[in-house]
Amino acid sequence: MVTAAFLLVAIVVLSGGASTSRTAAARRHHHHYTDDYEAVFERQEADRVEALPGQPSEVGFRHFSGYVTVNQTHGRALFYWFLEATHNVQKKPVVLWLNGGPGCSSLGTGAIQELGPFLIQNPGTNRHELRLNPESWNREANLLFLESPAGVGFSYTNTTSDLQEFGDELTAHDAYTFLVEWFKRFPQFKGHDFYITGESYAGHYVPQLAEKILEMNRKVHKSRHIYLRGFMIGNAAIDDASDDRGMVEYAWDHAVISDELHSAIATYCDFSRNDAASDFSSDAAASQQSDACDQAMDAFYEAFDDIDIYSLYTPVCTNSSSSSSFSRRGGGAAAMAKNKRRRRRRRYVYGDYDPCLDQYAISYLNRGDVQRALHANVTGSIPYSWAPCSDALFQQWQDSPASTLPAIRRLADAGLRVWVYSGDTDARVPVTSTRYALRKLGLATVEPWREWFTSDQVGGYTVAYHSLTFVTVRGAGHMVPTVKPVQARQLLAHFLAGKDLPRTPPAILAEDDS
Repeated sequence: MVTAAFLLVAIVVLSGGASTSRTAAARRHHHHYTDDYEAVFERQEADRVEALPGQPSEVGFRHFSGYVTVNQTHGRALFYWFLEATHNVQKKPVVLWLNGGPGCSSLGTGAIQELGPFLIQNPGTNRHELRLNPESWNREANLLFLESPAGVGFSYTNTTSDLQEFGDELTAHDAYTFLVEWFKRFPQFKGHDFYITGESYAGHYVPQLAEKILEMNRKVHKSRHIYLRGFMIGNAAIDDASDDRGMVEYAWDHAVISDELHSAIATYCDFSRNDAASDFSSDAAASQQSDACDQAMDAFYEAFDDIDIYSLYTPVCTNSSSSSSFSRRGGGAAAMAKNKRRRRRRRYVYGDYDPCLDQYAISYLNRGDVQRALHANVTGSIPYSWAPCSDALFQQWQDSPASTLPAIRRLADAGLRVWVYSGDTDARVPVTSTRYALRKLGLATVEPWREWFTSDQVGGYTVAYHSLTFVTVRGAGHMVPTVKPVQARQLLAHFLAGKDLPRTPPAILAEDDS
């Protein structure tokens, strides 16, 4: 048995390529823990990924994936994929990434379509299924992806009724439990700075998990603290009324909807209320107006049937077998529009350079050899195929506050670093919505609106408020790292360092220094 005296952990750190001997690569990583070293080491090694099918051969970092049980009684376990930083593993922070939905996968979307080191591609002639991402976020941090809650991707529960119970509160609870257990499995990272990032409905997931961490840090012994330093969310659903108002105005301003439809929505939909398009009013006149609003919003979503609401100016996948068309998922845009609470935040599709990435991800992650390599679905008993999003969870989602702005304000006031960013060609949670939402916080401006630069080009615009920074990414859609990977990594690096984004191009800086 381990006594109260702490042990030093000896952890394998890869110093060369993937073929480097584990024993030869072993170094001492000085963080304290109270579990038996051999058991910890063996558990980590059981989760170690040797290589993924179609993975490029030159990989200079270790990665791990597997399950962490979050509820023994219900048999509920969450699937993770952890990728060590490409260098300075011991000094880099741990960054958790969460995709939204609710009910969408951080593995098949964030990890292999956006910001991970291996990006999915069409395995054409002489091409691997995966390609190396030169702008991977594990160049800046130790990177952790989580499929949450159970029922998403490879995460599962053995208690079917759980799927009718999930909402924001239970998701945050399970995610916190996951982190506690994950740090026990990887105690060498326990003392690292920790940040949470995500996009879309992660505008709920991220601040709610952050509040849970701070709450529990006040209750548990310091040795069990999670060293949360801040969070960053992109194109985030954070305030229903602002999201809806900004979405309609953005579509009209970008010539997607007609003047007549814009006028009808303005007449029948009251976006000063967070239930503007709901049909639950008992008042007859209000109910009639709500019905008219619903009809107008049905027409609004139908305007996006043949274009990508998440990336306005990129192509859509026209492959007839693809499940990634906005108009073909979940009964189509009009069907989705019939429920305002769900309508506001589902990620159905994203138009990338290759707009069929979801299709490639579905094919790849449902392969037996890929699942074996990832230690996923190890018993083969998950009763559904891997999918980018879970319709079952989405349709039955329970608690979901109309606004997470109060939580964001509390977290900022608590001293956490808070950045919010927006790709400015996303029409689903557009920059207009985010600006309306942040205005409600009433924060004092510390540094006014200005350009920021990537190389010699404007990367976007930024404004610094007291305790919060807002950034736009020029030419990016809902999934910023997919279309603007250089800018996205630059954003992460400056966020982690707590540094302002560049005010002038490097060439001008060089001239000033001469």
